[in-house]
Amino acid sequence: MAAMVLSSPRAVAMSVYVIRAFIRMREDQATNAAILKRLAEIDKTLLTHDAALRDIYQKLLPLLAPPPDPPRKEIGFHLKEKGSPYRVKKTTARQKAAGQ
Repeated sequence: MAAMVLSSPRAVAMSVYVIRAFIRMREDQATNAAILKRLAEIDKTLLTHDAALRDIYQKLLPLLAPPPDPPRKEIGFHLKEKGSPYRVKKTTARQKAAGQ
């Protein structure tokens, strides 16, 4: 606008400078939009890979745990029957006092 009113070489140069600045801003904005679109795609891919890696980790976690200790053999003599049929029932001091 100044170049139209003033018609000086300096005003024309400033007008060209302003137009070039707006063109550069538009190019930068287009570049930023492309970069943001690409970042969104990368973010989406990373989220998918993150979920897949989390599933793999959850499946590997039981395999990474140390194995359980094997059952130990008992030492000594153990009866396998529930109870002896010939066992005498013990009486307590209270039962003896009651006369049973």
